[in-house]
Order: sequence, then structure tokens, then C-alpha cells
Amino acid sequence: MGSSTLHRVLEPIPDAATGVARAREILGALPEWSTAPWVRPRPIATREQFEHAVAGFPAAQVYGSRDLPAVPLFLDELARRGAVFDREDPSYRFMIDLRLGPGLLDLWPLPDGLRMSLGMTSPFGGPDSTDEDDSTDAEVDEMVAALGPLSLEVRWDCKWRGLPHAKMCGLQLCLNGVWGEQCIPEAPGEFGLWVSVGNSEEIRSVSPLWRETCGLDLGGPQGGW
Repeated sequence: MGSSTLHRVLEPIPDAATGVARAREILGALPEWSTAPWVRPRPIATREQFEHAVAGFPAAQVYGSRDLPAVPLFLDELARRGAVFDREDPSYRFMIDLRLGPGLLDLWPLPDGLRMSLGMTSPFGGPDSTDEDDSTDAEVDEMVAALGPLSLEVRWDCKWRGLPHAKMCGLQLCLNGVWGEQCIPEAPGEFGLWVSVGNSEEIRSVSPLWRETCGLDLGGPQGGW
């Protein structure tokens, strides 16, 4: 598929709602067309995020590997507390539905090998959600309203006006996170936008001029998706 080059939009974004609003402004002004937002919540990675999830959401998903010493005991403890909705047949890789409540606060941090996600919990998704699902603007606004310290990435593919094609072009919004090499590390309280301009020979020949004239203050190149 090739790769893309990302440039951070160098302007202060104080909160998640401002980040979404600024992304929509850019998408309304610079592309010839853009897709619906593609949204992915990041796994719970900090105690603050865990406390927010336990206090504000009815359920989550725990997934990972059984082939680690602490994992079977941890799953047994969840079952003992009545926190597990369903447990799949034993396998090396698994996912279980977890009933959240304040009685689980002492379980943080999770054992190595386990991750927790709200990707199938409203407003971030439903029981049949996948990583490829698009969202509406109204759904994104609901997610932002419930976000708190959680980390979320929102991506729009688009055709930037003035570039020869749309391949690997788009806008990436990171909420409580920053763009790293092919991933979004958590960064509490940090919100940012990244412009993707592709990396084909055609794009490379015109992208310096495009960056100068697009009206955005852009940082240096980073590896993209």
C-alpha cells in the first residue's frame, strides 16, 4: 500500500472538543472531499483512565493472552466477583465482556498480557463494532463528551485540494495522545492534529509547495499510516 508522511498542525488545542471543531474547519476548507470519521478508542493504560471507565461505563472488554502465569488467576478472580458476562472457550487468545463497578478498583493494574477496551461500549461502539466502522459527527460528539482522560484517535481520509491524488491522504486527530511511529501513545491532556499527505513520487514533488500555501502551520515530517 505504500506509506504516508504526517505533519503536525502547530497550533494550541486546549481540549478535545476544540480539537474536533478545528478538524472540521480544516476539512471544510482544504479538501476536495473527505470521508466520514473513523474512530478508535485506545486501550485503558493508566489508573486515571481505569477509574473513569469504572465510574462512568457499564461494561468493557478484557483481552489478551492466557499463556502468562498471572492471567488465569486474574480471570478466576473476575469470575468470583461476578464481573464476567461471558467467557469464551479456553484458548491462547481471548476476549471477555466485563461488568464494571467500583468493586473492581483494586484490580488495577491489570496483569501483564491483558488489555482493557471500551471499543464495544456506548458511546464508543456496540456489541458488533469493529475497528473499521465509520462514525457520524453526532457520534463523535457523544464520544468526546464522555471522553474524560481516555485516549481516542479520529481519522478522516480526504483528497487535499492541490495534491495530485488522495492515496494515503487524510487528517488524524489524537485526543489524550500523540502520533508515534504507527501508533498513538497516551499523552494525558495533549490534543493534536496531524495532516497526512502520502508519500508517492508525485506527492513528494509538489508537497513542499502545498505545505507552504495550504494556510496551516505544519511541523516537520513524521512516519505515517
